[in-house]
Amino acid sequence: MLFCYINYGQPTMMNKKAARFALGFLCGAWFSWGNAAPVVAIGNVTSAELHGQSVKLRTDNGYAELSLYGPSILRVRAGRAPLGRDFSYAVVASPEPASASLTQDADQIMIKTPALTARVSKHPFAVRVYDPAGRLLTQDEPGLGTSWIGNEVSTYKTLQEGERFIGLGEKTGNLDRRGSAYTNWNTDAFRYTEGSDPLYASIPFYMGVHHGAVYGIFLDNSHRTDFNFGASNRRFSSFTAHGGEMNYYVFAAPSVAGILRDYSALTGRMPLPPLWSLGYQQNRYSYMSDTDVLRIAHTLREKRLPADGITLDIHYMDAFKVFTWDKQRYPDPARLTKQLADLGLKLTVIVDPGVKEEPGYTTYDSGKQQDVFVKYADGSAYSGEVWPGWCNFPDFTAARTRAWWAGQAATYAKAGVAGLWNDMNEISTWGQAMPGNLVFDFDGQPTTHQEARNVYALNMTRASYEGMKQATGQRPFLLTRSGFAGSQRYSALWTGDNQAYDEHMLLGVRLLNSLGLSGMPFVGMDIGGFMGVPTQALYARWMQLGAFSPYFRNHSAYDSKASEPWTFGEDVLNVSRAYIDLRYRLLPYLYSSFREANTSGLPVMRSLAIDYTHDAHVYQPGYQNEYLFGPAFLVLPFESTRDAGKAWFPPGLWYGLYDDAPQPGGVEKLIELSPERLPVYVKGGSIVPMQSLVQSTAERPSDTLVLHIWRGEAPSSFRYYEDDGASFAHEQGAYFERSISVDPAARRIDFGAAAGSFRSKFSKVELVLHGFGATAFGPAHAYRVLGADGKEETQVSSKTVAHDGKAFSIRY
Repeated sequence: MLFCYINYGQPTMMNKKAARFALGFLCGAWFSWGNAAPVVAIGNVTSAELHGQSVKLRTDNGYAELSLYGPSILRVRAGRAPLGRDFSYAVVASPEPASASLTQDADQIMIKTPALTARVSKHPFAVRVYDPAGRLLTQDEPGLGTSWIGNEVSTYKTLQEGERFIGLGEKTGNLDRRGSAYTNWNTDAFRYTEGSDPLYASIPFYMGVHHGAVYGIFLDNSHRTDFNFGASNRRFSSFTAHGGEMNYYVFAAPSVAGILRDYSALTGRMPLPPLWSLGYQQNRYSYMSDTDVLRIAHTLREKRLPADGITLDIHYMDAFKVFTWDKQRYPDPARLTKQLADLGLKLTVIVDPGVKEEPGYTTYDSGKQQDVFVKYADGSAYSGEVWPGWCNFPDFTAARTRAWWAGQAATYAKAGVAGLWNDMNEISTWGQAMPGNLVFDFDGQPTTHQEARNVYALNMTRASYEGMKQATGQRPFLLTRSGFAGSQRYSALWTGDNQAYDEHMLLGVRLLNSLGLSGMPFVGMDIGGFMGVPTQALYARWMQLGAFSPYFRNHSAYDSKASEPWTFGEDVLNVSRAYIDLRYRLLPYLYSSFREANTSGLPVMRSLAIDYTHDAHVYQPGYQNEYLFGPAFLVLPFESTRDAGKAWFPPGLWYGLYDDAPQPGGVEKLIELSPERLPVYVKGGSIVPMQSLVQSTAERPSDTLVLHIWRGEAPSSFRYYEDDGASFAHEQGAYFERSISVDPAARRIDFGAAAGSFRSKFSKVELVLHGFGATAFGPAHAYRVLGADGKEETQVSSKTVAHDGKAFSIRY
C-alpha cells in the first residue's frame, strides 16, 4: 500500500479531509476515505499555459504538455509528477516552426496547422486529432483516456469502425494487426514461430487506417511496452509503458508515404550503405578456418556466382572472445582480407557484447580499467553467461563506453574487415532473465535495466558504426539482430534465427515488409532458413525472394546442411545463379531505391499498404505477402510446394517480367507457378536502369546504362542516382542524380540535367521499350534527340544516346 508521511501537526476534524486530499495529491494517487483507487485517471485540466507551439497543462492527477514538432506532427507528454528531462535515443530532430494557431476557452484548447487540428478537452483531459478536411484521425476513448496503474501508464484510443493497424516493426501475425496485442521487450527468440512475441527488436510505431484516412503514432518510451489493437475488446486500441512518461507523437500526413517521411525525419533516416553490401553475401555458422573461407570464395568465382561478401560467425574468435582471432584457424586476418579483396569480396565478422571475465584478456582488462561495464545497484559488475563463459557487458548508454567500444572495433578495420555483425544484443544471456536491478548510465541520468534494455542494441550499433567510420573514413556496413526506433541510422537488421520451412519463409516476407513500414529500409532474413534443412524447391524459392529483398544473405546453422547454392544440385544452382545475376544487373535501380530511402524514409521493400492503403484486398491473408520491390516490381511470394496460386493485381497496368505479357490490374487471378521462376510483374510506366553483369561490385560494368521502360497509361518518372558507392563524398555534392520521365501521350522521354559533381561510370544510355507495340523503335527505327531548349540535336537509328549529364528529350 502506498503511504506518504506529511506532518500537519495535530489535525482537527476540520483539517482531516484537507490533509487526506493533500496526501493523495502529493503522493500521486486518488484516495477515497483512505483507500487508493486502483486506476488513476489523468483527470480534468486545472490550468493551461500556451507558449508558442506548445501548451503546458496541470490536471487533477498529473501534468501534460502538447507541442507541435512540425505542421503534421503533434507530441503529447503526460506524467504523474512534473515532466522530467526531455531525452530520447530515438528522436534526433528538433521541432520545426509551424504556421499554427493555439487558442483556448473554458472547455477546450485548439491547436491548428495547415495539416492537422487537435482539440484538447478539459473535462476531462482528452485529445482528438483531425485532418484538414475535418475527418477524425484518432481520439482518446471517452471515459478511459490516459491513466496509471502503479508505475504503468496507458493511453486508450477509440477503436474506429473498420480501422486497420499496420507497422509496429518486427512483429509476427497478419499485416493488419486488428484484434491482436503485442509486447516490446527485446528478446532472444531462438526458434521463434509464426505466433511468437516479442522478437528481437522493438519499434513502437504504427499506423491506423480508417474511413479513407491514415495517421501514425510513435510511443517514445524504452520501457517494456504493450500495444492492444482491439484484442479481447471491441472498444479501444491502446499503448502502455511499464514505467516512465506517456510520451507519444501523432503523425497526420495524408498518406502512408507521408507519415513514413515524417517519422523517419523525426527518428533519423538510414545513411547510404556501401554499394558492396547490396550484393550477395555468403555465410555459415561457421566457416571454421581461413582455408574454408578461401575455398568458398574461389568456388563462388569458379561457378560464376556473383557475390560481394563472406561473413564469419563466432568460431573465428579465440574461445569466442570478442575482438580476438583464433590464431590456429585464422592466423593472419589481414592477409585473408587481402586475398578476398583480390577476388572482389569483403569480410564481415560477428561481434557480441559479452566480454569474458578473464584477467590478461586485453579487451576485458581495458574495459575494467575504463569502468565501462554494467553494474548492480551495489556497484559490483554484473556477470552473465554466454558463448565465452561468464561475461561482463559494456554499458552502451554511457558516452565513455561507446568511445571505448569504437576504439576496440577499429582493430577489425585495421585488419581489413569491412562489416560488423552485431549479435546477442537484446541483451541475450543463458537463462534469458537479466536482472532488473542493473544500473545503466543513460547518458548522465542513471536508470535500470527496465528502461535501458530496449535501447541497448541501438547504442551498441551506434558505437560499432562510429568506430568503423573513424577507422576507415568510409561507409561501414553494420548488421544487427536487435534494435529500437532509430536503429536505421546505423545498421541493417536481419530477422534472427528463422527456420527452414515454407511458412517461415512467408513469415519472413511479412516481417521485412512490417519493418519497412516502421522506418527500417535495410532489412533481410537468413535465406534458406537458419535452422533445419530446406528442400531443393524451398531453397530455390528462397533464393529467388532473396534477390528481391534489401539485404541478401545466405546463412545456416552448424548442425544443418551446408547452404551454399551448389550444395543443392545443378538445377538449384542454375536457378540461384539466374536470380543473383538479375540482382547484379539491377544494382543501378536498387542503389537509386536506397537513395530514396536515404532521403525520404520510403522503404525499398514495400508492403502494398503503402501505395494501395485503402484497398481491402491488400490485407486479405491470401494477398498480404505481396509487395513492391522499389517502385517498379510486384513480387508475389508463394510456398515452394504449390503449382498454382491466386494473386491480386492492384489497379493499373502490369507486365510479366519474363515475357512482357500485359496484365490488367484491379483483378484477382489464378496464376501458374514454376520452381524455376518467382512470379514478378512490372508496373506500367516503370523506368528501371540496369547494367551489364559483373561478378562483384568491385568489377566495373560496361560503359552503357540500359534503361528499361514499360509503357504506362499516365506520365511517370524515376530519380536515377549514382556516387562512388564507398565514401561520404556524396554528402559534399559528389554524386550524379537526374530525373527521367515518360509522357506516353506526347510520346516523349525526358532526361533532366544531372545534379552533383560526380561523373557517372556510364557514358551511354541504351533504351529498351516494353509494351509499346508498333510505336516502339527497333534498331532501324529513327527517333529524335532534342536538347534542353527543345530543338532537335540529332536524328539517330541506334538505341544508344549519350549519358553526359545534359538535359535532353527523346521523341519516339
